Amino acid sequence: MNRGKRYTKSLESFDKTSSYDAEQAVENVLKTATAKFDETIELHVRLGVDGRNADQQVRGVVVLPNGTGKKVRVLVIARGDKADEATKAGADYVGAEDIVAKINGGWLDFDVAITTPDMMGVVGRIARILGPKGLMPNPKSGTVTNDVTKAIKDVKAGKVEYRLDKTNNVHVIIGKKSFGKEKLVENFNAIMDAIVRAKPAAAKGQYIKSVTLSSTMGPGVKVTYNI
Repeated sequence: MNRGKRYTKSLESFDKTSSYDAEQAVENVLKTATAKFDETIELHVRLGVDGRNADQQVRGVVVLPNGTGKKVRVLVIARGDKADEATKAGADYVGAEDIVAKINGGWLDFDVAITTPDMMGVVGRIARILGPKGLMPNPKSGTVTNDVTKAIKDVKAGKVEYRLDKTNNVHVIIGKKSFGKEKLVENFNAIMDAIVRAKPAAAKGQYIKSVTLSSTMGPGVKVTYNI
């Protein structure tokens, strides 16, 4: 794969074969984030589990102490008082069957969907659309709830969901370059603590296989992480 001059030059700022503690790793990632925009910093964790087994799934949510730096557009699918509550709590979009019809027509201009339990039958009509895009509300992620105010506030405050992909990796945002080292390290530790706590009882052997940090346009930096 051909890499740009900026990417190639960024490799000169650290030893790609070495592994660093969290603070050093973040420092190296920030050095490589040389694009003209505020790059997103991402965490990638390879886990020693087999996601094909239901008892080895890893999934959960965590509110980052310093947020994500991203403006999150929240959709709430609800009726009546809950719809009014969602509007007051700051939801960007609120609706019921009308919103479902809009999504069926191809509209997806939101980042998180929240719904109340009584609306799951309606939301189920668009599961085939929301599911593949990771937008389907789920009780485990706190997005199917009657406490829509708390759900909206958590998401706006920087709640992120982490979950295993098909290759047994977890990918999650920890913030923006502009956060600086201290805030990024705090967010990194919060997510890693949550992933460690989520270790399935059925998981055997080494749980954390590898940890890598990277910016949007930069190379991966290996992180030393022992539990």
